[in-house]
Amino acid sequence: MSAPHRFDRGHTDDLMTFLAASPTPYHAVANAAERLEKAGFRQVAETDAWDGSSGGKYVLRGGAIIAWYVPEDAAPHTPYRIVGAHTDSPNLRVKPLPDAGAHGWRQVAVEIYGGPLMNSWLDRDLGLAGRLTLRDGSTRLVNVDRPLLRVPQLAIHLDRAVSSDGLKLDKQRHLQPIWGLGHDVRDGDLIAFLEEELGLGAGEVTGWDLMTHSVEAPAYLGRDKELVAGPRMDNLLSVHAGVAALTAVSGTPGLPYIPVLAAFDHEENGSQSDTGADGPLLGGVLERSVFARGGSYEDRARAFAGTVCLSSDTGHAVHPNYAERHDPTHHPRVNGGPILKVNVNNRYATDGSGRAVWAAACERADVPFQSFVSNNSMPCGTTIGPITAARHGIKTVDIGVAILSMHSVRELCGADDPHLLANALVSFLEG
Repeated sequence: MSAPHRFDRGHTDDLMTFLAASPTPYHAVANAAERLEKAGFRQVAETDAWDGSSGGKYVLRGGAIIAWYVPEDAAPHTPYRIVGAHTDSPNLRVKPLPDAGAHGWRQVAVEIYGGPLMNSWLDRDLGLAGRLTLRDGSTRLVNVDRPLLRVPQLAIHLDRAVSSDGLKLDKQRHLQPIWGLGHDVRDGDLIAFLEEELGLGAGEVTGWDLMTHSVEAPAYLGRDKELVAGPRMDNLLSVHAGVAALTAVSGTPGLPYIPVLAAFDHEENGSQSDTGADGPLLGGVLERSVFARGGSYEDRARAFAGTVCLSSDTGHAVHPNYAERHDPTHHPRVNGGPILKVNVNNRYATDGSGRAVWAAACERADVPFQSFVSNNSMPCGTTIGPITAARHGIKTVDIGVAILSMHSVRELCGADDPHLLANALVSFLEG
């Protein structure tokens, strides 16, 4: 079966648009849903009874989205092909009592989310975005995408040791951004400001999930523009590729699998939430799809037994200034194609049979791929792959795109790797 679409650098242009428009997981899933709607998918509510009709469907829950396409001839026991990813990125998130300040400066109290490279947040023009919950229980997205906040670094004249001892940041004291001047801290100021931004009445907002983001736009970089610098590539690069691949294969006649995109929240802090990969969301959606098509528990077991998930997340490209930190025989390079992640201690879920599935998909798509393992002397990171495999009992393969500056406010990838990944995902979903 040939791919219905072949992605190129235009896909990378579109990725940059997606990154800029998605400063939070809530915005990312809203933008993904909009693209799915344009491709003919329709939202289904978890509180409604589901029918067994064919076509594209999706579920939204907080910062997570599960989307799937049911072919017309899909049996209840038809297996799934899943692209898994996550929508969250390390950042600075607003505390329940956000209004702070000292010595004539007005500040916003923030908490550290995930494991950011904290120095990368210094002296950046930061916006503020997220989700507001109103008194009536409804929610509104907010995005102040202009210079609003800044975490100022201490001048070298007041920290001479920084040149010899390195920068040392205290997470509580040194990362609270400023956003104005004033001697009196007034409770409610920040939320009142956001209510005014959205044209809401005073006191209408009763809950919030807010986070900071750099307002600097993604950009091509290098003499030949062969690189892309931008925010939240870990892991909106994979979310974007998954949406593109799923919409590309939807409607393809003769699909032997049900293609799925599962983009979770909270990967950066362990995935243990109702919208994380370690929660029941994916399993519930897949099971309900089986049962809605008249299936039994036996059909559900057969479907899961034949299912394969590609857990797509960014990985580490070899760093020219720190090559000794990498495995000496595994040096993934940007624009060398997506990477297959392997760890025998199960920090990644890939095994030999999973490698074969991935290799076949890349071969059909004419996409090169590389292998990644950690240096034996370095701890290995992990992602949603092992969690997905263990929680649902489905074969899972960890893959992704090699980048530099992972967990920085601004990461770096090759300009060709995003569309190479998307082409490989199309091939995988088609089976």
